[in-house]
Amino acid sequence: MTMRPIRIIGDPVLRTECDKVTTFDADLRALVTDLMDTLLGEPGRAGVAAPQIGVSAQVFVYDADGHRGHLINPTLELSDETQDDEEGCLSIPGLYFPTVRALHATAHGVDQHGEPLTITGTGFLARALQHETDHLRGTLYVDTLRGDTRRRALREIRAGRFDSPSRRS
Repeated sequence: MTMRPIRIIGDPVLRTECDKVTTFDADLRALVTDLMDTLLGEPGRAGVAAPQIGVSAQVFVYDADGHRGHLINPTLELSDETQDDEEGCLSIPGLYFPTVRALHATAHGVDQHGEPLTITGTGFLARALQHETDHLRGTLYVDTLRGDTRRRALREIRAGRFDSPSRRS
C-alpha cells in the first residue's frame, strides 16, 4: 500500500490544469493504485485527484455513496437542479463551507485500460464527481464560493486556519 502525501493549498500543482492522459500503461495503473491507496488509507475520504499527490494527469478516484472507482479524462454533464451542502477538501484540511453544486452529474471518461466509462450520481456522489473534476482543471472548491461565504473562506485560508500538516505536530 502506497499512501502518498496530499498537497496543500499554496502548492502550484493544485492551480494548474492537468495533462490529458494519452498512454495507458503500467505507470498509469500504478498511479490509479496509489490514488486509491491514498483515498482508502484514512477514513472519511470521498475522492483524491492526481494533482493532490503532485501528478499533473487527468485522473481521480472516488468512494462516495457506496460507489468506488476511478475516472480518467473526465467530462461532466450537470443538471440545472442544485444542492447546497457543506464541502471540504483534503488540500484545505479542516475547513468546510456551504457549496452549491449540481444535484445530478454524469461523468464520461475512460478507465485505466482506455475503455469508455460513465458514472452517474445524485447528491453526494454528484458532488464528489464535480469536486474531483474541478481539481483536474486547477480549481478548488473555495473558487466556486460567492459573497460572504467566499470572503470568510479566503480570510480563514490567509490566516492559516486550516489544519495544515505543519500545524499538526
